[in-house]
Parts: sequence; structure tokens; C-alpha cells
Amino acid sequence: MLGSSRRISVYGFSGPVDLRKGYDGLGGLVSGELGQDPLSGDLFLFVNRKRTMAKVLLWDGTGLCIFSKRLEEGRFACLWKAPGGDSIRLTSNELQLFLEGSQLIGRMRVSPLENLPKTLAKQPSI
Repeated sequence: MLGSSRRISVYGFSGPVDLRKGYDGLGGLVSGELGQDPLSGDLFLFVNRKRTMAKVLLWDGTGLCIFSKRLEEGRFACLWKAPGGDSIRLTSNELQLFLEGSQLIGRMRVSPLENLPKTLAKQPSI
């Protein structure tokens, strides 16, 4: 599992990327195309046109890291079939499944986005 126990965001670039790019090239896509800060600590996923390679860009607090994976058989799911937008938000679990070669067949939210405190109705005093 990439990252830490803190809540992180995962952004999948919704188009094929030339994965010969390194730190500066991928960081430029993050800031220029996605409008995100590559030094935010979030994870950024890129896939090549053949969908046989993927890279994840991550700032770990001391420097940029690139994690790379090449599938020997099969293809990664196609991120650029998603409607509109320049990025796809994934959970860290979805990223892990994606990197294992699982297909994206649909999403079902099983937990709330955030646990926000609720104010209780004021009880009339007796």
C-alpha cells in the first residue's frame, strides 16, 4: 500500500501518458493539466496508451517518488473512458485494486464521505 494512514486523495489522469516522463514531466502534468500541487502528498496515477504500464507520483515529505508497474499479461483498466474532466478520483483501495489489474466495473459507496459532527435539536427544559 502506498502512502500513509492519513487520508489521502488519489487522482487518475484520464488520458494516455508517455511514461518515459520522469519527475519533472509527470509533475508538470499534475500542476498544468490537473491543476493540483504535486507536492501535496496526494497520489497521482498515470497509464500508457497500451495500458500495460502505470506510474504513481507521490511526494513523501522529503522528495518526489515514482512507483512504476508493468503488467506481464493483460491490461490495466481504461481511465480515459470516464465522462468529462481531466482526472478521476479514486480511493486508496481502488488504486490498490487497479494496480493489481482489476477491472473498473462500477462503484458503490459503502461509507459516508466524511463523518461530520451533527448538532442535536435543543430539548425544551422542564
